[in-house]
Amino acid sequence: MATLTESPLVQAAEPESDRSYQKLAARIAELIRGGEFKVGDRLPSERALAERFNVSRTLVREAIIVLEIQGAVEVRGGSGIYICAPAAGAMAPAAAYTLSPGPGPFELLRARSLIEAEIASVAAENRKDSDIDRIYAALAAMREHMQDKAANEAADRLFHLRIAESTGNSVLLQMVTGLWDHTKAPIWSQMEAHFHTPELRRASQDDHQRVFNALLERNPAEARAAMRAHIDRVIAEFAQAWR
Repeated sequence: MATLTESPLVQAAEPESDRSYQKLAARIAELIRGGEFKVGDRLPSERALAERFNVSRTLVREAIIVLEIQGAVEVRGGSGIYICAPAAGAMAPAAAYTLSPGPGPFELLRARSLIEAEIASVAAENRKDSDIDRIYAALAAMREHMQDKAANEAADRLFHLRIAESTGNSVLLQMVTGLWDHTKAPIWSQMEAHFHTPELRRASQDDHQRVFNALLERNPAEARAAMRAHIDRVIAEFAQAWR
């Protein structure tokens, strides 16, 4: 198996302006095509790859997800990431390992943590009783569909949109809608396949209940803190060891 010290590309760090997960995936794919990593080899750890390319470990994780979607690697929980045999016609240009431009899951979640936390704070001040009724209906639907992932996710999305709607600001609603639309991307679905569990849904239900309570009490500071804690916990879940 190749090691990090065997390649002349070891010092090739990712430029500051070139840190998208898509381009990092293409860089790793280039090493695979160049023979540094062969079929059956285990890739270096996320930490080692992050140090090699001078990027964050979360960016490495997103790049690995791209390669997994393209069939270039296989993630084996508790063991590592292994190079797969290319299908007929695969291992073509680097572009074959990229996805449509768009934010990665971690970038998206960090943006949501900032934006939706402030929106929850505004909602706590501006919401009407009718808004509370609609937000509660979405929260109840999440609880009702705890064992139905698709229905639970639809209610989850609606919960967040109802909070944005309750601010009375249509631009904020459009922003949250746009953020959630990014979760339809393949990279998000693949990330969830590894880390979204019934336990995560139950924890999110508890988080949402705390957000709802703060809205009910018209407590902007608590609404902000509860929303941020909720999304930051999801980030932490997605950053855990592969399983």
